[in-house]
Amino acid sequence: MSSGSAPAPISPASPGRPRQPSLAQLRAFASVAEHLHFRDAATAIGMSQPALSSAVSALEESLGIRLVERTTRKVLLSPAGERLAVRARAVLDAVGAFMEEAEAARAPFTGVLRLGVIPTVAPYLLPTVLRLVHDAYPDLDLQVHEEQTSSLLDGLTQGRLDLLLLAVPLGVPGITELPLFDEDFVLVTPCDHWLAGRDDIPREALRELDLLLLDEGHCLRDQALDVCREVGRSEGAPVTTSAAGLSTLVQLVGGGLGVTLLPRTAVRVETGRSDRLATGDFADPAPSRRIALAMRSSAARQGEFSEFADALRVELRKLPVRIVD
Repeated sequence: MSSGSAPAPISPASPGRPRQPSLAQLRAFASVAEHLHFRDAATAIGMSQPALSSAVSALEESLGIRLVERTTRKVLLSPAGERLAVRARAVLDAVGAFMEEAEAARAPFTGVLRLGVIPTVAPYLLPTVLRLVHDAYPDLDLQVHEEQTSSLLDGLTQGRLDLLLLAVPLGVPGITELPLFDEDFVLVTPCDHWLAGRDDIPREALRELDLLLLDEGHCLRDQALDVCREVGRSEGAPVTTSAAGLSTLVQLVGGGLGVTLLPRTAVRVETGRSDRLATGDFADPAPSRRIALAMRSSAARQGEFSEFADALRVELRKLPVRIVD
């Protein structure tokens, strides 16, 4: 049908709802409504003029409404056409936005990444993570959530979080771990402690020490207690639990209330604030922990997260850790 041909009669709308139009029909009609000329409208959307005219006619027939008035000289919109042209453009704009969002989701390292981090990792590793994201992934919207392990796991399994940075193993079905590094625990003591400054402390020394630990719920507390059990520390040996964070813990050590275990990545930050603290290294094999990224095993972004882990391992080589390749 050309712009100068006689309009075909529109059949009355069939009972019930009109047939749903196709995107091609809406695109053709919206172009005609914009240009009010079939040839120009067809050129604008890359269709042949007959195909465009046929699409508009099919749309009119499916709706049972005359949308376009065709004469030998010009094209006009009917009153119904003027109203529906606005709706057609809104639909096409929404579809365009939908496709743009899908493209962004398909492109790696774009959009939002909700990263959960445990408190005994966040202050010491986040500078490295944030620098990597800033330099290598500028289009990534990183959102950081610092929570204890149990809360992070709930957030991951429920979809509130996308990726976790925490101590492993977790042993949770449906969660894949991407190991990053191992780090030793360091004994933090008062300066005048008999173990201060030693580099050959036997694990067995932990059996009778006045050990200060974090509150329940912190995985570092559980890891320290595991080490104590391994060396045969008795259940009755003093364990003081009075700190919600590592900063408070080392202050208690500096005050002479006992000793504690710190992951090596935390030592410089936490002991550098006081001249009343000393450190000691354990003899090999030193007690240690493993830090990893964790994701849902069904995550659509598994490839992206694995690549992120690879890049992060490279950056973490600058820290006092043993990278797990």
